[in-house]
Amino acid sequence: MNEQLQEDLRRELDQLRQAGTYKRFNTLCSPQDAVVRMEGRGEVIILSSNNYLGLANHPEVVRAGIEGLERYGAGTASVRFICGTFAAHTDLEAEIASFLHTEAALTYVSCWNANEAVIPTLTDANTVIFSDALNHASVIDAMRLARPARKVIYQHSDMGELREGLRSCEAGQRQLIVTDGVFSMEGDLAHLPDILELARAHDAVVIVDDSHGTGVLGATGRGVAEHFGVLGEVDIITSTLGKALGGAAGGFVASSMVVCDVLAQRSRPQLFSNALPPTVACSARRAIQVLKENPSLVEQLRANTRHFRTRVTEIGLKPLAGEAAIIPIIVGDTAFAMRISEKLLDEGLFVTGFGYPVVPEGTARIRVQMSAALKQEHLDRAVEAFQRVGREVGLL
Repeated sequence: MNEQLQEDLRRELDQLRQAGTYKRFNTLCSPQDAVVRMEGRGEVIILSSNNYLGLANHPEVVRAGIEGLERYGAGTASVRFICGTFAAHTDLEAEIASFLHTEAALTYVSCWNANEAVIPTLTDANTVIFSDALNHASVIDAMRLARPARKVIYQHSDMGELREGLRSCEAGQRQLIVTDGVFSMEGDLAHLPDILELARAHDAVVIVDDSHGTGVLGATGRGVAEHFGVLGEVDIITSTLGKALGGAAGGFVASSMVVCDVLAQRSRPQLFSNALPPTVACSARRAIQVLKENPSLVEQLRANTRHFRTRVTEIGLKPLAGEAAIIPIIVGDTAFAMRISEKLLDEGLFVTGFGYPVVPEGTARIRVQMSAALKQEHLDRAVEAFQRVGREVGLL
């Protein structure tokens, strides 16, 4: 191994430790759930998981994955056009399209891959891409891979700036508006009706990454489009199977038949990477079915979110406003956020602190993520832990 590289990297890691921003990884010894067994910690309450509906350990979801493993084996062995598409993939894609009211869907091994598939594939030298300044890192990296005529990063949810950008386009240019549905660090929603109105006025294409909205927003968990009453009107939805929908892995694009066909023919993550493991496809499909059969899971998630927001506000904390299941509590300094997170873990509460460069300097936060699997006793114990730690560190 190159010694100079080793020395440079050791120095970088030492700087992270000295700054108090070195990330320590905690090992779980049980399934993802409201309460887990953590190595060296025993049982802890989880408030940092994307397991929004509690489906990661749902018996029917787990059983579907086991049956898929037994029926189809452990892996796909290659990409879909080379050695075959499993029925598990086409069944899942049909389920996704039906759920989101689109003509078709195409799965990938992650939503990161889905974003890196759709944005570069639909971009040519005459394309202008418009992206919200707070879009997810996968959208940012996908735009780096694309080669448009121009990229316009508009200030977060600034519809006036987006309007002016669209007006500046030349005749005949393809215009892609890309936005998160739920902004993962803020917990707020895209102004989707306004975006769609602008897109119609300027003949632009709307792409929504709804990873934190799928299974969370809307009366039946169909995401930010259902929340705003525009289900079926978004050109392209990308999302994940790794959060509310069972939590295993995987992502997808839901759109028209034509868009999905072009992506199957041309997108590099589809052509050069193995398909989603069949066991994951089977468990994810069952997760969608469980949600359709039990829309009360979405209401339970909302009730838990409301309860926790009310309780932490009562003790003096001021979470950012939002309608999603993400509850950010700004604490300021990155090292301070990570210190609070460690102290909360000492209290039996696993919730993660985020700081620079994930969020801007001075806006580090504890990001609470709610789950329908949490009981009120879990939430009340969590609030009590926040109160004790908040007083100890001077946050309250």
